[in-house]
Amino acid sequence: MTLVIAHRGASGHRPEHSRSAYALAIDQGCDAIEPDLVPTRDGVLVLRHENEISGTTDVADHAEFADRRTTKTVDGHTLTGWFTEDFTWAELQTLRTRERLPELRPASAAHDGTDPVLRLEDLLAILDDAPRPVGLVAEVKHATFFERAGFPMGELLDGALAAAGWRQDERLTVESFEKGVLRDLRARRTGGRLVYLQEARGSAADEVAVHGSAAPSYASERSDEALAALAGEFHGISVPLRTLMAGVDTRAVDDRGPVRSSIVDRAHAAGLAVFTWTLRPENRFLPAPLRRGGDLAADGDWERWFTSIVRTGVDGVFADHPDLAIAARSAASEPTSGT
Repeated sequence: MTLVIAHRGASGHRPEHSRSAYALAIDQGCDAIEPDLVPTRDGVLVLRHENEISGTTDVADHAEFADRRTTKTVDGHTLTGWFTEDFTWAELQTLRTRERLPELRPASAAHDGTDPVLRLEDLLAILDDAPRPVGLVAEVKHATFFERAGFPMGELLDGALAAAGWRQDERLTVESFEKGVLRDLRARRTGGRLVYLQEARGSAADEVAVHGSAAPSYASERSDEALAALAGEFHGISVPLRTLMAGVDTRAVDDRGPVRSSIVDRAHAAGLAVFTWTLRPENRFLPAPLRRGGDLAADGDWERWFTSIVRTGVDGVFADHPDLAIAARSAASEPTSGT
């Protein structure tokens, strides 16, 4: 069965990484929750999509933090704003979460200012209190950047998991776009499954740090030979939808038959699980043939898209709307009408 992983909680319904988003995802029946991990100045792992937080918190409204606004280059991207590593955990506790895409998701934005920023420990407690087992798929962000800044992400994560009694928990999966931090966690004997995230294009930041322009690309790491090597180290890979559905004609996908995905077939043959990101129902995020009307914020033919993704045999999907992904999974499992 394809796992439904709540992407930053039920982030299509509530501001991402908020207590409300996590609680709603559990209520909707998700199999696991995915938080992104970034550090504070005093080494606390907090739950934010990025370390630059002007788009997901009310930090810009806090006059006392105006002088923290700065410009940094993170994994080749120059960003201006406020960064978690420049704040203590006590300072971040004064902030409140905001919807990252308010124009697309005004119903979620109506909950702006309701919830505080959370730590990893806070989410672990939420999962421990859940009425049923719910997994954790923790994404370690920008490990090489933070290592150079004095924040060893593998060590910080291992310590936080140990303190919460999660270090060897069977519900645990850790993922990253960099293999180095995953290898570090394995060397520390941190438990759980290790999943290597891959972009459609470009190269991993840790590879660029070592090899510069000669760094292997993510695409080259999806050759049959490379997949076999990855299977010797990791539980699985996680790829964007464009990679998963490469070569699939969305106009020809029906809502019953199987869908062949080259990366799913080849990775499974190598012994790797395959995950994909991110299922979103709005027209803005759907292939053009599946959009309905001219409003990018309106829902398109998401069910056809979601069910076709599930029918590739992918092992897990990340979804902003766990309820819709679960509905699509159910639809995908319905038997084809007889002939």
